[in-house]
Amino acid sequence: MADTNVFEELLDPSNTSRDIYADRGYPNIERETRLKQAGWRVHIQRRGHATKGISETQKQRNRGIATPRARVEHVFGALAQMGGKLVRCLGIVRTTFVLQLKVASYNLKRLVFLKEHGVAPF
Repeated sequence: MADTNVFEELLDPSNTSRDIYADRGYPNIERETRLKQAGWRVHIQRRGHATKGISETQKQRNRGIATPRARVEHVFGALAQMGGKLVRCLGIVRTTFVLQLKVASYNLKRLVFLKEHGVAPF
């Protein structure tokens, strides 16, 4: 099942941020209305159509939304390069542990990168 079909169900109401960032696959007027009524701040990119592109204002808006999304997407891309969710073990406990090791190794690689480039990560 595509996540666009269960988008609202995936939201965590206990999250302290009320901002929702999404790409061009999620725009829907009814969805945005429901989310705004529920108190969410919606930042969903706009897409053009075959007969009509998007305006310069919409392009700027999409760029503004893409900037914070890119910081998250790069992490997922790096984890995908490390094998993603593919693990060679059985059982939820071992699988969870292996995935946590992947995430920890990504964090260590990122820390080393920041230190080498003179950026104070803390």
